[in-house]
Amino acid sequence: SQPCWREYLTTCIEQNTVLKCTCPISECCAQPTAAFIHSIISSEEVVAKYEKAVLRGYVECCSNLTWCTNPQGCDQILCKDGLGYGEACSKCSWISCFSCSFPEAHYPASCNQISHMTCAKCNHGFCWHCLKPWRPTHKDYYNCSAMVSKAARQEKRFQDYNERCTFHHQARELAISLKNRVSSISEMTAVRILTFVLNACKVLEQARKVLAYSCVYSYYSQDTERVDIMEEQIESLELHTNTL
Repeated sequence: SQPCWREYLTTCIEQNTVLKCTCPISECCAQPTAAFIHSIISSEEVVAKYEKAVLRGYVECCSNLTWCTNPQGCDQILCKDGLGYGEACSKCSWISCFSCSFPEAHYPASCNQISHMTCAKCNHGFCWHCLKPWRPTHKDYYNCSAMVSKAARQEKRFQDYNERCTFHHQARELAISLKNRVSSISEMTAVRILTFVLNACKVLEQARKVLAYSCVYSYYSQDTERVDIMEEQIESLELHTNTL
């Protein structure tokens, strides 16, 4: 009967299992169609939940589609083929990484580096995605049974890079806050200089982000010569960023 179907489908929608639900008769494997569900469900709220479930299922099935990863929340769908390091979500301007599940683009640090976490106390390496030891699942690891002096040096090195990375992330938050304040002022006045300040805040935010992830890159990179060159560039960028 229609009331039974309505109760059954509403429950499936509320429990987020509607895309896999079948006819309640055990011998029947038929799935209810979208037209049938719309004819049975009268609640606009339940129908909206159903349509969101269909949209989620479609995005998950398409390898070239994904959701914006802005941790503040964004319902924008992104096309992987059309978004690179220099492009952002058209709705919230957040830049996502399509190669890993880290919540934002992390250039110049690679996905491998950004996934590799190290315990500051015992130097144990693990993957932040699966929480498994970096060895043997991953490409590299740090040995907890190493000499105390080596572990101490490694811990100090980690702390130094971690402090620099944290500082730049905090400075980036200040730049974002300043950008938002300037943006709200510029909406109320036509002062031309505010446009320049707003652009400067955007550049400052991006520079702090690059500096933060450069710390991750430098910490895990094994190419000493390349790191030395990059450290010089980082120092120059940091100097100009602090001036800005």
